[in-house]
Amino acid sequence: MNESRSESLIPEDRLGERARIYGKEKAILVALQTPGSRVDDSLRELEDLAYTAGIPSLLEVVQNRTRPDPSYFIGKGKASEVKAAAHELGADVVIFADELSPAQARNLEDKIKTKVIDRSQLIMDIFAQRAATKEARMQVELAQLRYLLPRLRGWGTSLTRLGGGIGTRGPGETQLEIDRSKINRRIHAIERRLAKAKAERALKSKRRRSGPLPCIALVGYTNSGKSTLLNRLCKADVLVEDKLFATLTTIVRRGEVAPEQWALFIDTVGFIRNLPHHLIPAFAATLEVARDADLILHVVDVSHPTCNEDYASVVSTLDHEVFPDDSFRPPIIDVLNKVDLVERESVDTGPFHKPVFISAREGIDMDGLYTRVQEAIAQGKDTVSLLVPYPLTRELHLLSQRERVTVLSYNKDGVEIEASLLQHDLQRLLQLGVTIRNPASAQQEQA
Repeated sequence: MNESRSESLIPEDRLGERARIYGKEKAILVALQTPGSRVDDSLRELEDLAYTAGIPSLLEVVQNRTRPDPSYFIGKGKASEVKAAAHELGADVVIFADELSPAQARNLEDKIKTKVIDRSQLIMDIFAQRAATKEARMQVELAQLRYLLPRLRGWGTSLTRLGGGIGTRGPGETQLEIDRSKINRRIHAIERRLAKAKAERALKSKRRRSGPLPCIALVGYTNSGKSTLLNRLCKADVLVEDKLFATLTTIVRRGEVAPEQWALFIDTVGFIRNLPHHLIPAFAATLEVARDADLILHVVDVSHPTCNEDYASVVSTLDHEVFPDDSFRPPIIDVLNKVDLVERESVDTGPFHKPVFISAREGIDMDGLYTRVQEAIAQGKDTVSLLVPYPLTRELHLLSQRERVTVLSYNKDGVEIEASLLQHDLQRLLQLGVTIRNPASAQQEQA
């Protein structure tokens, strides 16, 4: 079914007519201090998120409560204080560090008389700004529409076009008199397109896995330095910014892990704690490459005060979203990055498993990382002597890019080589017509 432009472009949630903000916005950040919470860390991350979205922060407001207020989240009195501060400072938006219920958001906006958004909307706005591929844009739109659905309000016909600014980016322009059936139709259309895109992505992944080069996935908390490390490993020019979510799509580059030994390095979207529920599918889709990789480099920013918590958040996401049900996972190397910014002795290595300390930006201790990568890739390999027929010399060329290959001799039947291979690589070569010359390996193969 063909969709009209008005049906295919639906705006994300705006909780009232005051959400129409034009031009550059300024924000007040609000957080709730409850027993056991770390409000300072929440505010620092929220400030970084706002900065990434291009929104300067004018003021931070914290309220101490044992639990959120069911009507206003922070309580009616504190909401009045935020209203006065917003009026005095000229703030355009109030951003909450926690997710608000639809009722809380409506009550707050009616009380403060300023646009109110929460952390989930802010993250979705950043994704909307930075989504570079068609599939990524569809995933973000789907997340925004699912977030919008329970938050619809009867605005009437007073608002007819999308405004600019934070909380209003994303799907596009439409009449603001939106009903649930239109949004549901759009959601179903996107889901069908994403199912097709997933099948295409699976085909590309299969081709990459069957290729001659090992695949190494870079994962880690957002802004941990994955793209900088990719540039260092592959002499690439991937965009590097000191912002959260600088990378939102998978980026693949070829790099040397040893002289004349190559691998494919895959940069992935950064993790973040308490990712908005509706964005998890979009997030997990970009991490599928980690499931099929030969090796994972878990990059950790050891200069960050919450690096241990960041590390635990990434491990949890890998466990629940990427490798559910105890599925097989490739070897993982913990790469502690940005050691040029800290005293190495001060780093608590307790949570990490045999970590490697580096600085991707400065190139410090990269040899140690290369050694660990080579050792990990070599795990489970057997050294065998093979006879490669001359018609298969292209396979020999591809094999030499991936593995250490020693040419032993040339004879009338082909090229005799020695190489260390994984069992599935050896089986593939045997099916093509390569034969084993190593008697011990031949006996093992027959057994």
